[in-house]
Amino acid sequence: MGKLYLVPTPIGNLEDMTLRAIRVLKEVNLILAEDTRTSGKLLQHFEIASPMQSHHMHNEHKTLDQLVKRLQGGETIALISDAGTPAISDPGFLLTRACVENNIEVECLPGATAFVPALVNSGLPNDKFVFEGFLPPKKGRQTRLKILAEENRTMIFYESPYKLVKTLGHLAEYLGADRNASVSRELTKLYEETVRGSLQEIMEHYTEKPPKGEIVIVVEGKK
Repeated sequence: MGKLYLVPTPIGNLEDMTLRAIRVLKEVNLILAEDTRTSGKLLQHFEIASPMQSHHMHNEHKTLDQLVKRLQGGETIALISDAGTPAISDPGFLLTRACVENNIEVECLPGATAFVPALVNSGLPNDKFVFEGFLPPKKGRQTRLKILAEENRTMIFYESPYKLVKTLGHLAEYLGADRNASVSRELTKLYEETVRGSLQEIMEHYTEKPPKGEIVIVVEGKK
């Protein structure tokens, strides 16, 4: 029986790649990558020559059985996403579940993920929190926001820079414009930035200064 490794990759700064992650990626029979072009640059940088195959939300259902058979046949496979930890708002859950159901060993390496540093440096309570990822784009968003208006734990969201102001407006509408929040972008990169304040204040800030890069929103829970 083989083994599936879930291997985090840097979310921006290549120095965050761990020695263990490099070793595992060099040793496995196959690397599953969300985007082979993006991951190809990472592998080349660390001189990793293991074979690579595309694995993303549009094909993971089709390749699932084939991958399980390869693992059952004794091969070792590593799954990586474009950035961060696989299965956190990225492909990975389906294959992990299939391995668990077929008694195939799964090992997740510790490493980079965007929401942890965003939560810790937000200044908001982090003893209890809920990770929401991306809010529903249209259908279901209103329903979800009404539920979250009563959430008393700190909430974490992912968002694109193009939709940030709109989403902050929705959060202000349903959770209250004076609710404390934090927006982190470009984490670990040269222009890393965290803006803290009320949802209204942060929305005004990014209305005047349109953001770039990956976004993590952290919002305090209901008091």
